[in-house]
Amino acid sequence: MIYHLRWMWQWILGEVFSRPGRLIAMLFFLTLFILPVFTTTPSTLRFLILAAIYAIFAASWDLLAVTGQVSLGQALFFGSAGYTAALINIHFGFPIWVTVPLGGLSAVFIGLIAGMPALRLRGFYLALVTLAFPVIFTGIIFIFPEFFGGEMGLIGIDRISKNRVIVYYTVVLVMMVSGFIMWKLSDASSKIIRTGIIFHAIREDEIAARLAGINTIRYKLLAYAISAFFAGIAGGLYIHFMRIAGPSSLTVFFSFQVLLWAIFGGKGTIYGAIAGVYILFPMTEYIMIYEWGENFRHIIMSLILIFTLLFMPEGISVWILDKLGIICRRCKVVNFANRKNCRACRAPLHLENQK
Repeated sequence: MIYHLRWMWQWILGEVFSRPGRLIAMLFFLTLFILPVFTTTPSTLRFLILAAIYAIFAASWDLLAVTGQVSLGQALFFGSAGYTAALINIHFGFPIWVTVPLGGLSAVFIGLIAGMPALRLRGFYLALVTLAFPVIFTGIIFIFPEFFGGEMGLIGIDRISKNRVIVYYTVVLVMMVSGFIMWKLSDASSKIIRTGIIFHAIREDEIAARLAGINTIRYKLLAYAISAFFAGIAGGLYIHFMRIAGPSSLTVFFSFQVLLWAIFGGKGTIYGAIAGVYILFPMTEYIMIYEWGENFRHIIMSLILIFTLLFMPEGISVWILDKLGIICRRCKVVNFANRKNCRACRAPLHLENQK
């Protein structure tokens, strides 16, 4: 037992505390876990729960961006899964642990139907086609108001739990697990799951990937399905927390907002999208406190996006990690930037150390 604990501690020292990205992630999640110890006010917990839900949603869009695809209709998966979960809960009385996964699967089904024709397009044309999907689904909602609730939406949905602290920990745990799965699926350096390197190959040069024998359409559909599933999970959690499923979750602005979060945090990294939500969402909520907030929040968010694209084109999380870490030229291991020698091969990390 002592041997295993010592081995685990040595692994944590070598793989977590010595790598800036993993150390920041560990501190971030530890902070999320202990926050309810210091505050359990309903408004604070509501804000943190919504941030965790939006983090899943933003990471789902970012997973699709790993393959080089830009979707402007991600709200389709979020909203359609929310409506599915709401309908199943209202008419059949199924609990949340059934309705949310079923909502995610319904988003996959809708995503595959939409993706089969759309993913044969690329770039600007793909983005325009995906932009139309939430609009079409919104039109269907208004055509069948008796079934979907029309403009008022569906009400009477079961809550996740009566205890808001339990809701908080449930959503945060789902966010952590979902984020980890999406990160591993998109990680090009993973030695176990190889989808990441294929997704990156498609993003860098789809024609070359196709010539190398990769079925690019299949893998793009796979990315589309996974992205839709996790966006659907976020949508299901959202409607069970808000207890209403309405057309507001399908608006075009909602799709653009998730794009802003991911680009600001770091497109194609998964962790960047989560960081983008936890930085920008509190800022937006703080602005809304003031009377001028509703009128100026879009302008402020647009200026932040322009600033990010100009000075941190890869996103704020990538920019910070580049400042904190350095990759050894010999063994490619990540080290803290203030180290003189690599922690693995002891090679000099800075040119001045080689003189």
